[in-house]
Amino acid sequence: MRTHVRVVWQGQVGDHSPMPIAAPFQEGGNSGTLIGMKDSLLPAVETAWISERARALGFDGCGVAPAEKFPELGHFSDWLDRGYAGAMKYLEDPRRLDPRSPMPGVRSLIVCALNYNSGLPYSTEIEHFKNRTEAPRGWISRYAWGDDYHEVLWEKLNALAAEMRVHFPEPFEVRAYADTGPVHERAAAKYAGLGWLAKNTLLINQSLGSWLFLGVVLTSLPLAPTLGPTDVPSPDRCGTCRRCLDACPTEAIVEPYVLDASRCISYLTIELRGAIPEQFREPMGRHVFGCDICQDVCPWNGRSPRTELGEFQPRALAANDDEANEETLFLPDLLRIASLTQEQFREFFRGSPIKRTKWQGLVRNACIALGNQSDEPGSNRYREITKTLENVAGCADAVMGESARWALSRIQAKGKAKIPGSYPARS
Repeated sequence: MRTHVRVVWQGQVGDHSPMPIAAPFQEGGNSGTLIGMKDSLLPAVETAWISERARALGFDGCGVAPAEKFPELGHFSDWLDRGYAGAMKYLEDPRRLDPRSPMPGVRSLIVCALNYNSGLPYSTEIEHFKNRTEAPRGWISRYAWGDDYHEVLWEKLNALAAEMRVHFPEPFEVRAYADTGPVHERAAAKYAGLGWLAKNTLLINQSLGSWLFLGVVLTSLPLAPTLGPTDVPSPDRCGTCRRCLDACPTEAIVEPYVLDASRCISYLTIELRGAIPEQFREPMGRHVFGCDICQDVCPWNGRSPRTELGEFQPRALAANDDEANEETLFLPDLLRIASLTQEQFREFFRGSPIKRTKWQGLVRNACIALGNQSDEPGSNRYREITKTLENVAGCADAVMGESARWALSRIQAKGKAKIPGSYPARS
């Protein structure tokens, strides 16, 4: 990463970040419309053609917004001033304040949504997967189970741009961003009619939920916006629900629609370099890359459709001759992750979003997750965890070593440390 935190990076997961932390929008309601550039707009049938072609290419939703400064961006500077971006200095790029800044002459933003909700249980539904005779298991954010979503999005966005080149005879400029440019995809998606910005700061579509990668095509074509002059964006349907706020282990959603990214598990496990502050280590539970809790508990995701796209299914952690017990990135073996060499990390996660956190970060996170395990002293698993942590504790990397020593002190002192992870269920 990346909306992701989301950091916070998402698309939904934010610029280069994991899901959900780079969405510092504070809602001011969904009333009102953008005053689009109405001079010499192309016929609405052209917008409909783009939407149809996007769906034919595999996108689950598509809409067009005018290239104008969205009202939500008025809160962005204040969000930065509060320090909520943490160490993500790239979010300070002033071009983020106006969608017209990244490309001269841009008139329209084509926003495309791609569902990545593969058909496996949510992180709040995995209690029955626990087996004390097996290796301790970690959690990797859903969006990172498969191939690098940037590449998947780029392929589809570039294909759409190529079809546009053929379809529209007049010269025009076009540029595709697959969660990689200084554009607030979620705000653009709202004004393209794709959903509302929720209390957890993510975009929710009434039919698709929030498990969406967002890509944007900037173009100089004066396309008719999906929302007409009298239309308003989707109403905020969060209502009085507070499940995402109440379920967040680190209280990163400081108030409805406002996220302190520096507290978000996605930021801590992906974007943060160096040691993780001790106050957040226990609340991290088993998380080793990203976090899905605020989406897992959302009622709108209880009816979210599942994708069959192979690119988003959990990839194997490594080749395994025993196919019946093949390790994947769904509930991966923490001992195996903590024992990875730098060369193995590069090999296993080539073409994966997980490379964003780097080898040191992933091993650091695995050590903390091991420190949050609850195993009886003297059990085989306890001995395996201790041995693995002792190996990391003696390594040359200061952050990895300190994280391993912290984990050792926890399991040796308590033996039965309770795993944080009992969160309110969806309904």
